[in-house]
Amino acid sequence: MKSKIRSMAAAMGMAMGAGVPLVAAAQSVTLYGVLDTGVEYVNHVGPAGKGLARVPTITGTFPSRWGLRGSEDLGGGLKTLFVLESGIGMDSGSLNQGGRLFGLQAWVGLGGTWGQVSVGRQLSMLLWALQDTDVMGPNIYGIGAFDNYLPNARADNTLAYKGSFGGMTVGATYSPGRDTVNAGPSPSGMNCAGETPGSSRTCRAWSALLAYKADRWGANAAVDTSRGGPGAFGGLVRSDQLDQRITAGGYLRVADGRIAVNWIRRANDAIATPRSDVFAAGLSYDVAPGVNVAGQLAWLRYRGSADKAALVALRGTYALGKRTMVYATSGFIDNDGQLALSVSGGAPGSATAAGATQFGTMLGVRHAF
Repeated sequence: MKSKIRSMAAAMGMAMGAGVPLVAAAQSVTLYGVLDTGVEYVNHVGPAGKGLARVPTITGTFPSRWGLRGSEDLGGGLKTLFVLESGIGMDSGSLNQGGRLFGLQAWVGLGGTWGQVSVGRQLSMLLWALQDTDVMGPNIYGIGAFDNYLPNARADNTLAYKGSFGGMTVGATYSPGRDTVNAGPSPSGMNCAGETPGSSRTCRAWSALLAYKADRWGANAAVDTSRGGPGAFGGLVRSDQLDQRITAGGYLRVADGRIAVNWIRRANDAIATPRSDVFAAGLSYDVAPGVNVAGQLAWLRYRGSADKAALVALRGTYALGKRTMVYATSGFIDNDGQLALSVSGGAPGSATAAGATQFGTMLGVRHAF
C-alpha cells in the first residue's frame, strides 16, 4: 500500500512540476507583436511655424504592440478566448494608452457558432467598421488627424458581443465606465471612470455594428456613443452630455487593389459647434509582389462654422521578407477658420497655427512577430 501511495505522490509531483506544459498542451496560446518606428519631419509647428524632426511615440503605419492571445476548446462547439495586448512607445520603450500594461486590449470571453461574448478593455464597434473602410487605418497620416479618437476607439469595463453569420456581421459593446485612466486630454486616458452609484449614465459608453461582406465588396455602418462625467477631459463633464460618432462606408476590390470610402458624422455636446462630418476616399494597390502604394483624400467640415480642413495622405511599402517591411509615408493638411490641426498623429506637440497648412513625412521600418 505504501509503495502505491509513494507512486501516486510521485506521479502527482511530476504533473505539478510540469504544470505549465500540461496547461499549454490543453490550450493554444500565441505570443505576437508589431514593432514599427522611424524618423519623422513636420513643418509649420506652432505659431512660429518651425520645423520638427522626431521619432514618433504612437504610430508609424501601425501602433507598436506585443500581446498574448489564446483559446481552449471546451467541447460541444464552445471555446474560451482571451487577448492581452500592450502598446509600446518605440521612441522610449514606454507603455502607451496612459501607462496601462495592457492598454490596447485586455479581455476574456466565450465563443461558438453563435458568436463571441467577452468582458474587459475592448475595441469599439466603430474601430471594427473603420478597419474595413479606412484605407490608411492608424497610419501616422490619416483621418486620425481630424479626430484622434478614431484610431483609438476602445473602452474599459466593456461587455461585448460580435457574431458573423454568412456574410453578415453584427456586434455591440456596453461600458458603465469607459475610461479609468487620467492621462491628459487624449483618447488614451480621458478620466471618466463611471460605475457611479445612483447614476448609470455617468461615463457610460456603447457601440453597435452592422456589416456585410461579399467576395469583392463590403459595406458597414456603426455608431459609437460616450457620455461625460465630472472631471472628464474634452469638456464632456456632465452625464447628460454626449459625444457620438456614426459611420457608414464600403469598399470594392479591383484587380490587385481596393477602393474604400467612408463618412463619419459626429455630434459633440462639449464644443460650440457640435456637429461635424468627415468624408474620406482611399485606394490601396499592390503594384508588384511585396510592393504596395496607398493614398487617401479626406475632408472635415463643421456645420454652421468656417472651420474645415482637407487632408492628403500617401504611403508606399516594400516587403523585405514575410515579417519585415520598410515604408515612406507623407501627409499634407490645409486648415481653415480657427482649426489648428496637426497632420501628424505620431506624438503630441506638433499642432500648427490656426488656419495654417502643414506637411509631414516619415521613413520607417515595421517588423511583426
